[in-house]
Formats: sequence, structure tokens, C-alpha cells
Amino acid sequence: MATTDPVGDMLTRIRNASQQGHEYVHMPSSKLKAAIANVLKSEGFIRDFRIQAQGQFPVLDIHLKYDDHKKPVIETIKRLSKPGLRRYTGVADIPKVQSGFGVVILSTPQGVLSDREARKRKVGGELLCSIA
Repeated sequence: MATTDPVGDMLTRIRNASQQGHEYVHMPSSKLKAAIANVLKSEGFIRDFRIQAQGQFPVLDIHLKYDDHKKPVIETIKRLSKPGLRRYTGVADIPKVQSGFGVVILSTPQGVLSDREARKRKVGGELLCSIA
């Protein structure tokens, strides 16, 4: 079944798998999902990810990260911009999550970036999700 919000589906799969203690989560792959996974890896929220060709369509495998007490590193993951209501922001108005301890992922003209990188490059864009 086709989903109308692939990014929301990705975030829900990550949220559900981490709350259940799964080591990996598998989902259909796209360039946007791979870019989001790359930001999650660079910010330390996941261990690794890879794209595998299984059959006709590629699959994105994300290796989730847990602390020493088997508690998920990702406590909250929330979709900010939705297909029915896109949210855009300038560089001065990029929100901070948990006083800077969380991360906002943006889709900018320079690619998919974390909020820190977007502020550093002085570029705004569409707010995709927040993670803490």
C-alpha cells in the first residue's frame, strides 16, 4: 500500500522499533530518507544505515542506537511539516529542541541539514522533523 507521507512513515517506523528494542528497522528507500538517515547518523542518534537492493526496489536498513541500560537514544521523534501543511522557516527562526540538546532536520536548497549546520551555512528551509 502506498503511503502519502513517506517521511512520516519513516519516523513512525524508527519510533516504534526503538521503543520495542529492535536492533534494526527496514523500510523502502528514497534519496530523502537516506539524507535524513545521514543526518541522524552524523548527530549520533543511530549507529549506521545502508541501502540494499532487494528485488525491484531498494531497502533502507537503519541500525538503531541504545545506551548502556538498553534505553533508546531517540526519546522523541516528531514530524513538523506534513503534506497538508508545509512549514518553512528562515535561518533566524529555526526552532531549538530541548534548549539545543535535540536536533531539527531541515530540507534546504543546500540539501538536508541539521539545525546547527543550517545556522552555520545561514540557510533556512522546510522543517522536516525534530529529534531529542
